[in-house]
Amino acid sequence: MANHPRSFRRNLLLKILAFSVPILLIGQGVALRKARSSLLKTSRQNLTSSAIRKAEELQTGIRSVEANLDLLAQTAAFQAGDEQAIEEILVEFDQDTPYVISCVELRAPQAEADTVNTCDRSIIPNAKQVPWLQSGSVESSDFYVFSPGQDAPTAATSTALNGEDRALIKFIVASPIYGDDGELRYTLAMEVCLFQLQDIGAQSLVGETVVIDPNNIIVTHPDPNQVGKNISELRDARKLSSTIGSVRAGNSDFVHLFRFLPQEGGEWLAGYSGFKVPVSPKQNNVWTVLAVTPIDRALYGLNEIRQVLVVLTIGLLAASTLLALYVARSLSLPIERLIRYTQDVDDLSQLKPAPHSSQIWELDYLGTVIERMLRRLEESSAELRHAWQDAQMANQLKNEFLANTSHELRTPLNGIIGSIHVIRDDLCDSRAEELEFLQQADKAAFHLLSVIEDILSIAKIEAGTLDVNITPVDLRHILQDVLDMQTLQFQKKGLQLIRPEFSEPIIIPVDHSRFKQVLLNVLSNAMKFTEEGSIAISVTTDESIDKGDSPPELFLPPPPWVKITVKDSGIGIEPQHLSKLFKPFVMVDGSHTRPYEGTGLGLAISQNFMRLMQGDIAIRSDGAGKGTTVTIVVPQIVKEAASQSNPTQMADDGQSGERQATDEPASAVSADS
Repeated sequence: MANHPRSFRRNLLLKILAFSVPILLIGQGVALRKARSSLLKTSRQNLTSSAIRKAEELQTGIRSVEANLDLLAQTAAFQAGDEQAIEEILVEFDQDTPYVISCVELRAPQAEADTVNTCDRSIIPNAKQVPWLQSGSVESSDFYVFSPGQDAPTAATSTALNGEDRALIKFIVASPIYGDDGELRYTLAMEVCLFQLQDIGAQSLVGETVVIDPNNIIVTHPDPNQVGKNISELRDARKLSSTIGSVRAGNSDFVHLFRFLPQEGGEWLAGYSGFKVPVSPKQNNVWTVLAVTPIDRALYGLNEIRQVLVVLTIGLLAASTLLALYVARSLSLPIERLIRYTQDVDDLSQLKPAPHSSQIWELDYLGTVIERMLRRLEESSAELRHAWQDAQMANQLKNEFLANTSHELRTPLNGIIGSIHVIRDDLCDSRAEELEFLQQADKAAFHLLSVIEDILSIAKIEAGTLDVNITPVDLRHILQDVLDMQTLQFQKKGLQLIRPEFSEPIIIPVDHSRFKQVLLNVLSNAMKFTEEGSIAISVTTDESIDKGDSPPELFLPPPPWVKITVKDSGIGIEPQHLSKLFKPFVMVDGSHTRPYEGTGLGLAISQNFMRLMQGDIAIRSDGAGKGTTVTIVVPQIVKEAASQSNPTQMADDGQSGERQATDEPASAVSADS
């Protein structure tokens, strides 16, 4: 079943939609990807900043606890060992601190029972954990922070403070208390809860807090079941271990965790930092703090952006469809009007103007072009008739040329045959009469040879195989030689020959024999078509004449150049026939020029010779009986360039060229126009 082509309107509509829909969808995808990247970048930066802030707050809180314990150890009750006063001081201490003290335990070094213990268990570290409980170890500035351990109550609980959601992160702090004699008197341990800002809202980027102690034990975690565990027990142990190493190196950055919770496989985004807790003048423990949030919370705003983009895309698709319909209609209607305009044309002579109401320059111009084309079609019929007439005229010229050529060939052949027969039949009365017939045969043979050579030259020119040998020659010598060859003919015809006068050499780059043939052709034509009067020859250079005096069709070479003008007072030519003179085989009027010999090849050959030598030739006439002017232009060699050549050698070349031209057959004087 054949596929019928769709209309322009439908094609345009489908193509607009085919381009706009993918672009809109791709744009939506790129926008979502860019939005996700921006949100993710913002979340990483915020969580990293949150982790740094959390670490700074915890470090400040720990140092505050350390400072308060140092002050507490300096009180008189502790120095005197008054247990009742110590217990009262600890109660007051719990009420005055900016942090929460869950419980306090105070124990003497060798005592089996605690002096004070408000905890439900013993929280004092063992001797392996703190140096002051080891024998012989006394460092007055010792202060240790421990995680509450896996068996402790929930390490982090949430509470509202001043309208903010804060977590209470539990630590166990322990410090030795020495007497005035420098002996260890007590070990004081407290379970301290520090406030930590956190926000687990959908759009919050504060994140939940994860604290890991220097022993890689988790102090607080969003999942209470993970508190007290070593990070090696977690699924993301490798990444967490790498993160702790980066923190200990002093870095703060972010990390993506893909197995953060044991029961979930979702991705979490974590910013991390650390803080240092001095435990002695020589040692600091580095704690790791992470601000973590699920990736869905970090990218929560992406859902709203996606909804906006979907609505926007649907709206743009609807707008694109309406725009495509409008554009397709606005573009197709003018084209349809142009189609109806061309279909309604029956008679080109009654052609109406094309419609120009589309308000689109290209379509209006297309209508103008169609109208112009139709009008040209109307004119083409007349041109075809003229072309037919020209073809008939060309056929007539061909026949005329064949007739002229056959006449030009037959006439010298008859002269040659007749002269030979007279001599062969011994019809001459004397030797002088025989020589006269031989001279006539010789003259006819040279004329026949010139006609044949003209035909061969045209054939070579049309085949592109004609070569020229360009050499510098003196125009004075070659022109003088040509004029000397024509002097006798001018005298026989009674014509006045006006020669040019030269004040200095004029060097031109030409083919000596070809240029000489051109001059002979022009002078022979001038003499042939001039019955009385004069023939004037003048030579000028580009510096001494106005270019406006030259025929407009004459091609002027780049300066410097020389112009040779041959002006006669002969029969002249009608201006409308001048363009035919340089066409091969064409004569202006066979019946008018029949009394004059020639095949009509001379000027065509001369023009091709001149153009091969970078010059040109043109002819001008004001009409029949008003004479003819032939103009020849040829490049000139400047004096500086000419002086670099060997004058003797150039003169010898000119003399040799002239001798060769003199010895050439009569073809060199073929001058048929």
